[in-house]
Amino acid sequence: MKILIFQHLAVETAGIFTELWTNDGHTLHVIALDEGDPIPALEPYDLLAVMGGPMDVWQEAEHPWLIAEKAAIKQWVQVLNRPYFGICLGHQLLAVALGGDAQPMQTPEVGLTQISQTGAGRTDAIFGSLPETMTTLQWHGVEVTTLPPDAVVLASNAACAVQAMRVGRHAYGVQYHLEILPATVADWQAIPAYRAALHAAIGAAAADQLEADVTPLLPAFRQMAAQINRDLNDLLARA
Repeated sequence: MKILIFQHLAVETAGIFTELWTNDGHTLHVIALDEGDPIPALEPYDLLAVMGGPMDVWQEAEHPWLIAEKAAIKQWVQVLNRPYFGICLGHQLLAVALGGDAQPMQTPEVGLTQISQTGAGRTDAIFGSLPETMTTLQWHGVEVTTLPPDAVVLASNAACAVQAMRVGRHAYGVQYHLEILPATVADWQAIPAYRAALHAAIGAAAADQLEADVTPLLPAFRQMAAQINRDLNDLLARA
């Protein structure tokens, strides 16, 4: 398969999925939108994966390429009708590009939190294979507040009602981060805006402890990512 990846910051890569997809023999084409890479013709690709980033979905004046990105996502899902996988900002962009909305949260959700599957999630082709309750790494101050048409919520928690969603048959978005690698927390803390959000949300002491807290959970995160990847491969084969 050929996978097109929209990236918004050099350290917010597809992470563990890069390894999984490469091992599966897929071809990856990374577009660094924040660095000025143009969006290619979409038709040759089988999966569009859209990563996280520090910008917000409405910041088109500051990041004009968001306009073209939203248009590409809409074409991908509604016209080409092909599988989509978005993480954090990529989750929010899926909602907004297809007619939903995303707004700032009253309290950002940053750090390790629990999420639970919904009824729809327990029967979903991808989420149904995951545990009903999962520990996740969160790092966001914006959430999906209005679902686009033909969307269902697959996972939720008290802080953020739309932790995961599916739009139509095979467009998926997750608000949390399951792509993380051993160096991810340190890499993100090196970004001033990310570190400030982390300190504001959980305090300096907890922020300094976060990498140590995440490390023992990395095998479980990898296992979840690997299961999602297996189900994505099945979905791609059917699509």
